[in-house]
Amino acid sequence: MSVDLAALGWSDRLAETFAPHAAEGLVPARVALEHTHIYRVISETGEWLARVSGRLRHQAETRVDFPAVGDWVAIEPPSDAGDARIRAVLPRFSRFSRRAAGSPTEEQIVAANIDVVFLVTGLDGDFNPRRIERYLVVAWDSGATPVVVLNKADLVDDVGAVIEDVRSVVSGVDVHAVSCRRPETVQVLRRYVGFGRTGALLGSSGVGKSSIVNELVGFDLLRTRDVRVSDSRGRHTSTSRQLVILPGEGILIDTPGMRELQLWETGEAVGGTFADIEDRAAGCRFRDCQHRTEPGCAVRAAVEAGELSALRLESFHKLLSEQAYQDRQQDERALIEEKRRGKIGAKALRKRIKDKGTS
Repeated sequence: MSVDLAALGWSDRLAETFAPHAAEGLVPARVALEHTHIYRVISETGEWLARVSGRLRHQAETRVDFPAVGDWVAIEPPSDAGDARIRAVLPRFSRFSRRAAGSPTEEQIVAANIDVVFLVTGLDGDFNPRRIERYLVVAWDSGATPVVVLNKADLVDDVGAVIEDVRSVVSGVDVHAVSCRRPETVQVLRRYVGFGRTGALLGSSGVGKSSIVNELVGFDLLRTRDVRVSDSRGRHTSTSRQLVILPGEGILIDTPGMRELQLWETGEAVGGTFADIEDRAAGCRFRDCQHRTEPGCAVRAAVEAGELSALRLESFHKLLSEQAYQDRQQDERALIEEKRRGKIGAKALRKRIKDKGTS
């Protein structure tokens, strides 16, 4: 089965980057599914199972150097009795990352080379505006355009009021209320994933990401399960990230529900997510006001006047503190790595000096 690489997002920019690999006889492919130590990739001539080459594995310093779903890779086609070999990962133009579970200093790429991030939340008992803020911080930092999707809109009486409430905390971001029980409402998302464009669906377990993918594909491609009635939590139906082609349109990447989204390196994305606070901060007496106990704080004044939610300011402080902690962890890791490399270099130098003295 032949595949049009342009439909997968292939571009002149990628072709230029790939030229050195093409000269070596390698072919381009996109990672569609990631398992432990093995990948499913889509090339111009069809789908293959692929493994990372020994050289790439040896050169990889961290897990982000390995392929992720959505990556473009340079492939050595499979032999008659084996899998394809991934020889290189092309530079990513965007990536949605989080801090890897259990490791304060390791990045995990959730999806790569995405144009739009659908931040999906359910309008059921698990609805939480603070969670939307957290996802939005990471989405802005990914390089993709965030879109908030309020699923299960059939469960609320006044959808318009909910949309306006969410818009008040996601300034400048499109917000759509959809329901898979009313399939026509989901179709609005197609406008973001036209031919050659890639969208990733992210959110907690049970918010309906796989159901949305099924509606857009037109049949039940991905398995779904009902959420628990007691707390509206999902049961991790999707267990791995998966790239899905929309016939005649773009690409969707479905991801497993995340119990917790730990921030990675978000740069100035926290400020961008809380533009309403940043705008009011311009009126603070002190330029470095932290909006806590400083006199003349325009942000706290807005809270006291009822113009700004106290919960939103609390969320702003929490995410800033979390980012500051993450930055310290990164600095400490960089210092440890620098010392380690210095010791290795010093040891190698002593060995060369010793070898010269005995020669």
